[in-house]
Amino acid sequence: MERLHHLDQIDRQILAALTEDARIPLVALAAQVHLSRNAVKQRIERMERQGVIGGYTVVSGRAVGSAVSAIVMVYRSDRMRGGSVVSEIAQIPEVRRCDVLSGDFDLLVTLEAESMERIGEIWEILAALPGVANTVTAVSLTRVVDRV
Repeated sequence: MERLHHLDQIDRQILAALTEDARIPLVALAAQVHLSRNAVKQRIERMERQGVIGGYTVVSGRAVGSAVSAIVMVYRSDRMRGGSVVSEIAQIPEVRRCDVLSGDFDLLVTLEAESMERIGEIWEILAALPGVANTVTAVSLTRVVDRV
């Protein structure tokens, strides 16, 4: 969050607009912040170089298919002393997020896959990783809030 401290008000407006719609045309964005298209482009490129903007992504809409969501809580036998489990988890394309936790479990892995069968396959992969002592899995039944 420290990176945001050196942003001026216009940078923050640009960042907010891109967060809302990463595909907003530069001309429309320039009109919103009352700068030239070129000035906005330079500000965006600077924020990309500084790491304020880490990338752009596509979020699949509901029309793409009905994906299955699940979370897997992972308890590691080494209590997070090595990075091998996390690096293996990062290689699984259906992993949407992996958080280090305090408390009984060490990792919270959020999955989104095309089927329950694939969730099961991923669970088998996670449970078989060296250093994983235990897992608890919960499958999402219904998404009632979605602030992607």
